[in-house]
Amino acid sequence: MRNPFPATALLIALLCAGCGGGDSDETGATTGQAEGRVASGSVTISGDDREAGSLTWTRPEVGELDEEQVEQAQEQAGEALDEGRLYDDGDSAIPLYLALLDRDADDGSAREGLEKARRRLLEMGDDALSDAGEDFVALREARRVAAVARTVWPDDEEVAAYLQRVDLADQLWELNRQAEDEIAAGRLGESGGGAIALLRQALELSPGQARAMQNLAAVESALIRRAELAADADDFATANLWLDHAAKVRPDSATVPDARERIARQREGRIGRLRDQGVAALGQFDGIAKARSILADLLRIAEPGDPAAAELRERIDLAVHYGLFRPGQVFTDALETGGRGPRMVVVPHGAFTMGAPEDEAGSTDQERPQRIIRFDRGFAMALTEVSVGEFRRFVNATGHRTRAERRGFSMAWDERSGNFVRRSRVDWRSDYAGARASDALPVLHVSAEDAQAYVDWLSAQTGRRYRLPSEAEFEYALRAGTSTPFPWGEGSPPEGSGNFTGDRDRSPGARSWTNAFRAYGDGHWGPAPVGSFTPNAWGLHDLAGNVSEWVADCWHENYRRAPRDASAWVNPGCRTFVIRGGAWASSPQQTRSAWRAPAARDMTNARIGFRVVRDL
Repeated sequence: MRNPFPATALLIALLCAGCGGGDSDETGATTGQAEGRVASGSVTISGDDREAGSLTWTRPEVGELDEEQVEQAQEQAGEALDEGRLYDDGDSAIPLYLALLDRDADDGSAREGLEKARRRLLEMGDDALSDAGEDFVALREARRVAAVARTVWPDDEEVAAYLQRVDLADQLWELNRQAEDEIAAGRLGESGGGAIALLRQALELSPGQARAMQNLAAVESALIRRAELAADADDFATANLWLDHAAKVRPDSATVPDARERIARQREGRIGRLRDQGVAALGQFDGIAKARSILADLLRIAEPGDPAAAELRERIDLAVHYGLFRPGQVFTDALETGGRGPRMVVVPHGAFTMGAPEDEAGSTDQERPQRIIRFDRGFAMALTEVSVGEFRRFVNATGHRTRAERRGFSMAWDERSGNFVRRSRVDWRSDYAGARASDALPVLHVSAEDAQAYVDWLSAQTGRRYRLPSEAEFEYALRAGTSTPFPWGEGSPPEGSGNFTGDRDRSPGARSWTNAFRAYGDGHWGPAPVGSFTPNAWGLHDLAGNVSEWVADCWHENYRRAPRDASAWVNPGCRTFVIRGGAWASSPQQTRSAWRAPAARDMTNARIGFRVVRDL
């Protein structure tokens, strides 16, 4: 291994030259200076030979001094001392004082001058040493001072102390130089060795040494730069590792915490951009696959539990089940001719058991066998039945003539007989008794064909697929997570929960129901305005009451061979459809969640309306 301290070794060799193993001339200069002896063995100098001159000093010749020249030499030595010219040539202070003492060893003036020169020389050396950590010229000057001092005053304690300081400066210089080479080569030593180990040695020799501290700052900066490059490549885990190494270099430094904060902001910004890209991708073709790919990138750089990652994952899950909507979200679609369509709510995906169990009171085999229906994707359902006002917009826009209009009658409530009778000139504009209906009431006296015409128009107006609900969708939305006979459980409904037949209800002529929920009244005889009662858990009004509703399924006597999914069970050319949900005039048995009944597709009466659903 190359000697790490060539200059220092040479200086030690010079210091030991007077101890034996070399010949000295009368001035004290040592011969054989290319090789020295120390207690542990020989030391071979392998540094730059150009520096050898700063480690040796040969006393310049002054020449013989006669009586006449002594006084002149004294004056020249004093002037040289005052000017700081101490040792370079024969006109310098130390060679002149030495020459005067050689002539007369008792020359007190010369001895005093030489002592002043010694003190001045050491001051000059200390001045050079103060800059020697950063300035090699200053270090070389300090070495030359050491060579002069050691040659002239080899046994002086102050000189010996100075030589030790020079030795320390040499060691520090070499340690720093090697550390700088390691830094330049990228061998920082974060895992041991390298620049850090060298700089730790330097600081053990001289705590707080400026150059070593600057080099440590450079190591710290290089480690931070590695962290920044890793962060630029989205490798924030590696970035944190580099920052952890950097934090050990200068524990009290604020640089690493600042870098952590900066990289944390960079990470947060990157995560935010990925989240935004993922959300935007969901609206594109094949958007779910793109968003999942972006989520994978986000998860790679985010901390566990990161809220942006959780948000994007949730949005992807929602998109799988609801498109760009959320469960429970209420929205309307714009109509091409102006205005908005019906208010819709997003029904959550999930599963339920469709139909009635064998032991449910009032149930029939038409509601069996029970089967589990799973909704892998949500759908939107109108909050209320289609109102007279909404149906009027459709008729005005299309000129559609309903079945009741074309045949001139519909079935309406007759107060006098207490029954439903055929009444002329009753159509969608009429209420349950045949009078003029307000726009807020659910539309009545419409057939399944009229309902289908409305949803076809709505689809064309919005560019979205509107349709009648399937039986499964209707019962799923009506139950809203319940499995009891009625949406509210069993027995009579809670106060204000819907428009049902109650024994407290009274007709305009004071009639009452003979088959009704006990101790219940809702204040209406006939349908109530849409949305008058408390919605169910999913925000839907009047699925179990107010008016029964057309669904898209053809009538079948039971659920054997029914679709296993939530799609409508349709046969080409069928003339009998299904109605679901109780009405203002339905018995309690007909208000059950599983209740279903057949109706001819062109039938119209005062108990049946409809609502719409929309695909997401």
